[in-house]
Amino acid sequence: MTKVHRELLSRLSPLRAVNLDSAYGFQLNVPQMSQKLEEYFKVSLNTELTTLHFTNFEKSNELERTLFKQQVRQANYVFAGPGSPSYALAQWTPLDLGSDLLSVLEADGTLCISSAAALTLGAFTAPIYEVYKVGVEPYWLAGLDILAAYGLNCVVIPHFDNNEGENYDTRYCYLGEPRLRFLEHLLPDGVSTLGVDEHTALIFDFSNDSLRVQGRANGYWRSNGAERILENGSTTSIAELRNAPLVPRATTHVENTELEAKEPAELGRVALDGGPESVKALAQLVQLAQSGGHGFIDPTSLIEGVLTARRSARESGLYELADQLRDLLIDARVEVNDTADGTSWSLR
Repeated sequence: MTKVHRELLSRLSPLRAVNLDSAYGFQLNVPQMSQKLEEYFKVSLNTELTTLHFTNFEKSNELERTLFKQQVRQANYVFAGPGSPSYALAQWTPLDLGSDLLSVLEADGTLCISSAAALTLGAFTAPIYEVYKVGVEPYWLAGLDILAAYGLNCVVIPHFDNNEGENYDTRYCYLGEPRLRFLEHLLPDGVSTLGVDEHTALIFDFSNDSLRVQGRANGYWRSNGAERILENGSTTSIAELRNAPLVPRATTHVENTELEAKEPAELGRVALDGGPESVKALAQLVQLAQSGGHGFIDPTSLIEGVLTARRSARESGLYELADQLRDLLIDARVEVNDTADGTSWSLR
């Protein structure tokens, strides 16, 4: 799909590309998976892809959740792919990540969602592992329902033409035809199925209300027992597929996760106050520590702001966060010295 990625990336400048590791966050090889994706983007697409790490909602704290949501909203190319759709939903649904992904689209960014993650885009999500590997009776989970914001009331099924099973039906994302038909029978009236073959892209251009098929094979729109093939190379008006009233775009605008204050010292004071905005301020300070200032600004106010956030984290018992902030400064070649009289710093 290199050609597709290149086309989608070419329209964005400056490019802020991120990878979400949540869908494969349950695996033991998360770092290796992320590295493989980052290397593909760097070598094949000449693109720096930054992995946003968020693998467990229950084990995360409010700061980590706020930071993740901020970083997603600030990206303009969001990639998510392999893993488990049900595991991805378990992390993203309580986080309300759907609103953040819609915010990326509202800002004229691109969502590149494939494989397991693609199943989460519709009104309902099929739990593939539970059905295919564990053998439970097929059922639906509530999806992120991203496509409903553009009037498409459907579920998404990738790997539509999979044939890994050879003499065993693994089409329709390993469900097989009998299970897919059973699941479709369980859908409420008016909910259709959007399918996409492997090595194939369905490119939604919501500004032009069009859907284009590119890659090796086809897309599919199944409704009320009938199937329409969206042929490779074709362009279809989304209005032809729309089977529900368009959800007003105003519903995609949710509470901003960033503060108006931009100066590090001011953010540090907000974080130190410990009020309702302190987590947002800490999240912005972490991002500034990761990305701001190299060779362009006097780092004094930034470093002082991070140290203020670190002190606040320690006083609040967030020792792991305090250590992370110290490590960020060390990575930026800042020597941090804790003494009985306080903390001092110097540039290496």
